[in-house]
This record gives sequence, C-alpha cells and structure tokens, in this order.
Amino acid sequence: MKTIVIKGARILGGEPVDILVRDGVVAEIGQDLSGDETVDARGLIALPGLVDLHTHLREPGREDAETVETGTRAAALGGYTAVHAMANTDPVADTAGVVEQVWRLGQEAGHCDVRPVGAVTVGLEGERLAELGAMADSAARVRVFSDDGKCVSDAVLMRRALEYVKAFDGVVAQHAQEPRLTKDAQMNEGAVSGRLGLTGWPAVAEEAIIARDCLLAAHVGSRLHVCHLSTAGSVEIVRWAKSKGWDVTAEVTPHHLLLTDDLVEDSPVGSYNPIYKVNPPLRTRADVEALRAALADGTIDCVATDHAPHPLEDKETEWAAAAMGMIGLETALSVVQEAMVETGLLDWAGVAERMSHAPARIGRVADHGQPIEVGAPANITLYDAEARTEVDPAGYASKSRNTPYEGRSLPGRVVATFLRGRPTVLDGKLA
Repeated sequence: MKTIVIKGARILGGEPVDILVRDGVVAEIGQDLSGDETVDARGLIALPGLVDLHTHLREPGREDAETVETGTRAAALGGYTAVHAMANTDPVADTAGVVEQVWRLGQEAGHCDVRPVGAVTVGLEGERLAELGAMADSAARVRVFSDDGKCVSDAVLMRRALEYVKAFDGVVAQHAQEPRLTKDAQMNEGAVSGRLGLTGWPAVAEEAIIARDCLLAAHVGSRLHVCHLSTAGSVEIVRWAKSKGWDVTAEVTPHHLLLTDDLVEDSPVGSYNPIYKVNPPLRTRADVEALRAALADGTIDCVATDHAPHPLEDKETEWAAAAMGMIGLETALSVVQEAMVETGLLDWAGVAERMSHAPARIGRVADHGQPIEVGAPANITLYDAEARTEVDPAGYASKSRNTPYEGRSLPGRVVATFLRGRPTVLDGKLA
C-alpha cells in the first residue's frame, strides 16, 4: 500500500500535525512528513473513525429501504468506519447463516466494517432464545445481541440471555419498552399528546424495563446495554446502576439530543408530520437537557444513530399509519456538534470518546476506536467544524430520505474518512 501523509490535521482539535499512514496503520506523527500521496487537512479536526452501535441496514428483506451497500456508503460519508447492523431484518438475523450473510455483504461493499447484531430471541418473538452461541462462534463473531424494534419483555427470558452471553463476553442490548404500557402509543405522553389527541407513550414504559434489567444484570453478573435511552428518569436509573458498580452501559441518539415532542404540534413542516415519529418518541425539553448532561458526565456512554431508513410510502402517510424512525448516519456528527460541542458540554476529545472509543469498547470491536497514535489502525475521520451545511436528503447516499433535518442548517462537514489507511471518502465524496 502507498504511504499517505495527512498534512496539518488537528488531532482532537489540538495543534496541527502531519500523520503518516503506511500499510493501514499510523506510522509517524510529526511535522514536514512526506509520502507517496498527500491529503491537505489544514484547518480540519482529526477524529478516530466513528463507530455506530445501532444501525438498521435492512438487508436482507427490505432492500427497498436500504441495503448494506447504500447504508455503509452513508456511514462512510458520516465519518463512520464501523457499524453494528441490527437484527430486525427479514429473515431475522437469529442464526449463524444470516449474520454471516450480512457480515460478508459488508466486506464486499468495503465502505466500512459491518458487525452484525444477533437477535436475542427466535424471530424477535420473545418466546425462546435464538442461536446465541452459534452466532458468537460464526465468522461474524457476534458479540452484541438485541431484539431492537421489540423489547425482551419476559423477565425469565431476559435473565437467560444475560446468563448465556457471559460465556463469550457478549452483551444484551435492550430496547426498553414495556409493551402493555405502550399499546397503540403514538408519541410522548404529555401536554402535547393531550392537545393533539394522540395516544401517549409514557416515560415509565422505558424506565420500568431499564430498572428491571439493571437488577437482572447485577444478579447474574452480566453486561447490559440500554438502547436509545430517552428520558430523564432513565438517566437516573442508569446513574444509580453505575454507582453500584454494575456493568451497565447506555446510548443516546443524536435526535434525542436535539429534537423535542413539541415538533409534532408545531414545526416548519406543520403539525402531525410523521417525519417526527420515532421509537422511542421525541421527549420534552427537560428530557433533552437531562440526556445532554448525562452524555457529558459519562452516565450515558455513547451516541448511536438508530439509523432507521424507510421508503417514501411508509413515512409520507397519515400519522397513525406511518412507520417509526429517522435516518441519521450522515448527520450524526453535525448534530452532536450543535447539541454538545457548541453548548460547551463536550470538547472534541469527548466526542471521540462517545462516538468512537466507547461504542467500539462496548461492541468489542478491537481494531476500531483506538486513539490516533503511532501503531494504531489508521481509522481516521477528517472534519471541518467551521463549515455549515443545509441538509438536502436528495444528495444522500442512503436509499431513504426520512430525515427530520431537511432544509435545516447544521454545523460541520465530514471531509474525509480512512478505513485502515484506505480513503473511503475524500473531499466529502465517496472515494
């Protein structure tokens, strides 16, 4: 492989340096370095390649919404070098065969590494455990298991899953939603849902499951990860669990750090717009502030996109019939900059910890999430924090267009992404 010199990059926002990349690793960091090729990174922040713990690539089965190819293109353009592909495909990723198929599709696409997430239960039906051990031993080396989209609501089954994954250092990632408390729920339960006449989705439906599962994880001595945490009460439960020394981690989505439930009633695109329909629902301003503070102080470990692509016909319909979810890979870093960096809650080292180091550690992705230093894999994102971009989903790599930020000006722009020293994005375009 040719040597590449990244000239004048500011690692984590520090002083400008040159980064020499050779054979897929960082070979030298210094001044006035030379190589076979040069990438001008003056004025750009260098971050370790981003890692997403929560991406819906939809393949196999819903290639009308997204494929591994298009989803990983979007990931690379968003600065990601690794993503975890959720299991709610068709067929469900509940066997070694399906997770290996997804893993190989990711290898063939080559835009970023794809780590399949295995289902906890067969068919996501919550009745019996899936082939957890076989998926862990497969070529895909699955370490994260989740029925995301559905909650493992049976406490006995959840306990068994937590016990099982201990054998191979796995983690159960729970979609915390008590189904009996959210039957026919449409949006956050509160003043706005009351005024709009939409069935409310109470915070306690999330919080009750998180509390139960923290206790179960502690009881069996296993690892629990909480998907897309969304309420102030959930923050306090996770904070309590961590104070006990329990092995509990949590993620928050970019949209839950920025958007609130009042957009369903009053937004630039009018009321009842299904673009704001998401699971878990957008919450209140008080919840957003609590989530930001928790991400800043480490109670919430990482940011995960919950990139949820849908075809046009599934979102541009009446509210009750619309699918839940938003795309997020290509805007995640910009949203985090607006919500966390520009508010002074995080510096760029903090962003690297929460969007690269922590998710790689939780997902047990050994060759990602490492600091940019000599000897480390050259998974690097170059970011222009001074740029501003008006969101236009028509130009996105994702097959879907269901972004809540269309027409909105967001800070920052991913200029380049390197996967083990190979550029997957240069000058904001796929390489």
